[in-house]
Amino acid sequence: MFVNWALQEVNLKIVYYGPGLSGKTTNLEFIYHKLDPSLRGDLITLKTREERTLYFDFLQLEVGRIKGMKPKFNLYTIPGQVYYSYSRKIILRGVDGVVFVADSQADRMTENLDSLMDLEQNLIENGHSLENFPWVLQYNKRDLPRVIPINELNAKLNFHRVPVVEAVASRGAGVMETLKSAIQGVVGRVQKVI
Repeated sequence: MFVNWALQEVNLKIVYYGPGLSGKTTNLEFIYHKLDPSLRGDLITLKTREERTLYFDFLQLEVGRIKGMKPKFNLYTIPGQVYYSYSRKIILRGVDGVVFVADSQADRMTENLDSLMDLEQNLIENGHSLENFPWVLQYNKRDLPRVIPINELNAKLNFHRVPVVEAVASRGAGVMETLKSAIQGVVGRVQKVI
């Protein structure tokens, strides 16, 4: 969180985290196209030759007010591939909330668990923990065959009983609900601090 007292703005950072190809970038692209252009900044995407996010997507979103100040939400995604671990650490610096995008396919549970453990380790290095930090779980790709049942996903991934949203990000299903839940968590935490 960064407070600009002169402009009466509070800048907040939400990071979309999860394994490679789970739908993080798809979420941000849908949000970008859904929002009124007057409420958002530019979407910046850096990709590798494999068409995967290399560093981050950035979308600045303005909504309502927090204790008289205008909040600006900066949305980022992290590269999910294992070899970008240093980039993930850098992007998580100064994070105020996380959306963990889990791939619901049965053969992706190991990647989901590895990515969630990586998130927890990186948060701890930044002085946070999933236990006391605003985060939301999005179970993406619910439209595909052979998806893991919700109760099983919750048993393996939702050990802190955080908000859960089922999604099909490629169609926009659950995307705005996920963002709304993440914003509510971040705002609730920030109102206690400011």
